[in-house]
Amino acid sequence: MKNAKRRNRLLAGVAILLLGLAGTQIYGYVRYGFFPFNPIFLIIGLPSRVFLQRTVTGHSDSIYSIAISPDGQTLASGSFDNTIKLWKLATGQEIRTLTGHTNSVYAVAISPDGQTLASGSHDKTIKLWNLATGKVIRTLKGHSDWVRSVAFSPDGETLASSSRDKTIKLWNLTTGKEIRTLKGHSEWVTSVAFSPDGESLASGSYDKTIKLWNLATGKEIRTLKGHSDWVTSVAFSPDGQILASGSRDKSIKVWNLATGKAIRTHEKHSDWVTSVAFSPDGQILVNGSRDKSIKLWNLATGQEIRTLKEASDKAFPLAGVNSIAISPTGQTLASGSVDNTIKIWRVLR
Repeated sequence: MKNAKRRNRLLAGVAILLLGLAGTQIYGYVRYGFFPFNPIFLIIGLPSRVFLQRTVTGHSDSIYSIAISPDGQTLASGSFDNTIKLWKLATGQEIRTLTGHTNSVYAVAISPDGQTLASGSHDKTIKLWNLATGKVIRTLKGHSDWVRSVAFSPDGETLASSSRDKTIKLWNLTTGKEIRTLKGHSEWVTSVAFSPDGESLASGSYDKTIKLWNLATGKEIRTLKGHSDWVTSVAFSPDGQILASGSRDKSIKVWNLATGKAIRTHEKHSDWVTSVAFSPDGQILVNGSRDKSIKLWNLATGQEIRTLKEASDKAFPLAGVNSIAISPTGQTLASGSVDNTIKIWRVLR
């Protein structure tokens, strides 16, 4: 008798759980037309607290781009002071300064194996650096105007770069040779990102559009339209089903890549959105803005989780945010700011 009651309670519990999960899946289907989210993300795993760990100083001008290494130990920052600095993420200690660019460094990215750093500059060049030694491996030349963004393919064999010259270039990292140039934007290309499977590329532009490209053919797949001002940043979700974009129109758009339609638009910033990024588990969308704030969003529901406005140290209020990066564990968030500083945030769940 007791065993039968236990069994019935267990079956009832399982039934309730399954009905709950089914309900969230139905909700996702009705709202989005497909199943992009693990439904359990709706109820667990979101940040319970985010706090400032430290403010890192050392650059003499605004920081435009930051990147965190795949092992989560190193942070790279590119600045208007023409340099790149490498930092220990855990302590904020400077490891070294990389010099060689003759103008502002707009973009930095670290290869999937953590061995190579790529940097793009106002001097129209891309430099590849040995991350362990800080030495230049090679300089890539081909753009006719400043380089605004660089990104490594998931296999680490290809680099994409975008420029004010309105083009995107793909580079063979073994040979340093240009593979092809992608043309289609009518204005300068501000941001590029590889899909997680490495088969496509997204690009955001001053022409207010986002383009998706087939990397095997170099052909345009589709153009995403909806922003009313230039697109500053694009990022793929870890599962490759969603694209996020930030714009000077002060909004963030979340796109269904299967349909090319915007799922939702976030419009809670008072100044332009400079950067977007996904947490490694795909649950959270993070963005930085020139309104001196960082916002975290629940990707499944579209709800704002919290806003980071200023540091607890009143001597260093959060200035306009140019770039954000999230560690592989999702427990550390870094932001590079107009005030020449990097802020390291701890994310608790």
